[in-house]
Amino acid sequence: MSGTPFKALATGEFIEEQIFNWTYTDEQRAKENFAKKYPEKLNPYGALPQMRLLTYQMPDELLAIASSGEFDEFDLNAFFAATDIADKAEFKHKNDVQKWLDIIRGAYAPTQVDNLKLGAQRPPFPYSDVRLLPHMQHSFWFLPSVASCHAMANLLAEKQNAFFHKYKVLTVAGTGAGIGLDALPPVRKAIGSGHESGSITLSCGKLTTGVTVPQWSSILMLRNLKSPETYFQAAFRVQSPWSQKNPNGDNPNEEEIYKPVAFVFDFAPTRALRQLSDYGIGLSPNESNPEKAVEDLVSFLPVLAYDGSRMVQIDAGGILDMAMAGTSATLLARKWESALLVNVDNDTLRRILDNEEALRAVMNIEGFRSLGDNVIETVINKSEKVKETKKSKGEDLTPAEKKELSAEEKEYKSKRKQIQEKLIKFATRIPAFMYLTDFRENTLQDVITKIEAELFKVVTGLSVEDFNLLVSLNVFNSSHMNQAVFAFRRYEDASLSYTGIDSHQGLTHIGLYDTVVAKEDDSWS
Repeated sequence: MSGTPFKALATGEFIEEQIFNWTYTDEQRAKENFAKKYPEKLNPYGALPQMRLLTYQMPDELLAIASSGEFDEFDLNAFFAATDIADKAEFKHKNDVQKWLDIIRGAYAPTQVDNLKLGAQRPPFPYSDVRLLPHMQHSFWFLPSVASCHAMANLLAEKQNAFFHKYKVLTVAGTGAGIGLDALPPVRKAIGSGHESGSITLSCGKLTTGVTVPQWSSILMLRNLKSPETYFQAAFRVQSPWSQKNPNGDNPNEEEIYKPVAFVFDFAPTRALRQLSDYGIGLSPNESNPEKAVEDLVSFLPVLAYDGSRMVQIDAGGILDMAMAGTSATLLARKWESALLVNVDNDTLRRILDNEEALRAVMNIEGFRSLGDNVIETVINKSEKVKETKKSKGEDLTPAEKKELSAEEKEYKSKRKQIQEKLIKFATRIPAFMYLTDFRENTLQDVITKIEAELFKVVTGLSVEDFNLLVSLNVFNSSHMNQAVFAFRRYEDASLSYTGIDSHQGLTHIGLYDTVVAKEDDSWS
């Protein structure tokens, strides 16, 4: 039950005696229980895939193109707006849509450095992560208009997007695609058995209701949808089973499942999680605790959110937080624990090493002295030695030299990681400082250095002079600090406003880390 029946329940069209619910949650619970009770038997629900929702916060420069609404959400309709149709169709923000295509295949240059910093924690993007690629073999892209469908087909066909040329692009939009179910046979014919090739189906509404294409394993939500029932009616197109019973012809109790999971990818996180929250609550109208209602749904529909620094799983409370405040406590904490907040490259470390006061300042950070007086010098010297040796000797290294080089490389990487962890630990104290101070129109840097200097030292253990010096040496990444400060203040405001308190009435500007933005500025991130 996803679309029409959900609407009927929501509007009170039927009385309780006329209603029997069988939802996605019921189906997945039955699948789980049957497997536990009869592990040796063919599970009648076994081929019904579990849904997973992955949401992504887009980079600032793309958010600035199309942000609107209470939470400055990424406006998908505006971002993917296009003019004309057929061969002449083109996106209004073509350059930015191209950047988005690069992002979803992990090839967007500005994020490469960040991904290197994050290492194993870098986020899984649909067409770049080996765990997701098998589920992208046949995908459905839900766009805002006929023009945008044609524009996307044209853009995917361009030379720079050779990666996507291995997928058959099926444009199911406009009268040329057929009326109603007439659009379905060409899609089924193009996909075939689904094993030999890949496909991308582009639609702005066709084939989103009452249609089953077993091979669709993922859907990209690239348009705004206001109601949860419409959102999930489209999303559940990819939840249809794709399997083969008795695949070898000798065991009728055997079933080969080609699609154990199905994915929904959304690029407007707040909107997506508000839809999920409303949907979960709507499915459990008799549940007085909304968190319990949502918890029931997400126990079978895991939600992972990428906040610009890392991908984390969100629980029911976090989903309600994001629906209300645009972020969750978990994501907020992660922002202040991110490796992106600090710089520990050799250039930054050398600036610290060359400045006696800066070296003394970092040694005052809690736990830093335990790393040793020469830790920064060791990292710089060993990393440069390894780099120079590899460059000069290349393939001529002896086994003994390779072993020694490997040990030194392991040592300096470990020490660099420890330096990074100590700096991040210091950064995590800044939210506590913000919570205790109320000068919201000033930049955090000004509040620290000019207004609440003593409080800052008490909370963080670092003096204003030390902090200023480390900032001037670029130890802290100002752009990511601005994002983290904004997320904290937005979450704090939403939490207060939810309880009926507006402690900052009349506020027109809000200070971030080292800049100030207008409260109504659409380019917030």
